[in-house]
Amino acid sequence: MKQILYSLTFILILAACSHAVPSTTSTPIPLPPTETLIPTTTPTFTPLPSATFTPEPTDTPTLTPTDTPTLTPTETPTFTPEPVYTILRGVVNQPHVNCYYGPSKAYLYKYGLLKGNRLDIIGYMADTGYIEVQAIGGDNPCWMNLDFMDVEGDITAVPPVNPLAIRLPWSPYYKELEYAKAERAGDEVTVSWTPLILKAGDDSEQESYLLETWICRDGRLVFNPVGAYGTSAKVVDEPGCPQPSSGRIYGVEKHGYTRYLMFDWPQADASLN
Repeated sequence: MKQILYSLTFILILAACSHAVPSTTSTPIPLPPTETLIPTTTPTFTPLPSATFTPEPTDTPTLTPTDTPTLTPTETPTFTPEPVYTILRGVVNQPHVNCYYGPSKAYLYKYGLLKGNRLDIIGYMADTGYIEVQAIGGDNPCWMNLDFMDVEGDITAVPPVNPLAIRLPWSPYYKELEYAKAERAGDEVTVSWTPLILKAGDDSEQESYLLETWICRDGRLVFNPVGAYGTSAKVVDEPGCPQPSSGRIYGVEKHGYTRYLMFDWPQADASLN
């Protein structure tokens, strides 16, 4: 019974409380006003005008055209192989043959050869038609006429000899001649010189003078030795050679030759060629 009373009492209390406390209506709390963003003016960047570089005009140099050199083509040198020479052998074909110190009978006699002698041919002088010979394996050469030798082979295969390389025996007793000159008349040149005065017994019993000349024949300079007993000699020297003609004179005595004397040579008139 008490429990019933307690329960009723509790219900009444609850009912009283529900009327005594008014229900609260939730009123929203107003928010502070929202700030309105006022757009700000974005500054516009106006670029300053840049300075334009205007180059000052400068004087343009005027080029003066120069002459272009004209290249003259040069000739390409042609290689010419040097000929190969050899020593030949031959047999003397005359009973007695004189052999000289130089490539002509104008030179001093050296010794004699006999028919049948078989010799080495070691040199050739085409201008005079003489060959330089010596005993096989020998060392005492002399010069003889090619016509008096039967050559075993082609003579042009033998080494040619430069006239300036000819070895002559020199006189230990006499100096060169004092004076010589040459005079021209057309193609003929006359060479004259002072005499060589010999002591008794020094005469060579051959020509007393040797005149070596380089003269023009048929457009080619040839070597022409001339022997003379007197103090002058004549040679024919034609125009038409690119090289100048020349000459030199020796005195001759039995021991050998004086030193040669050079002299001026009158050249041929090229206009007459």
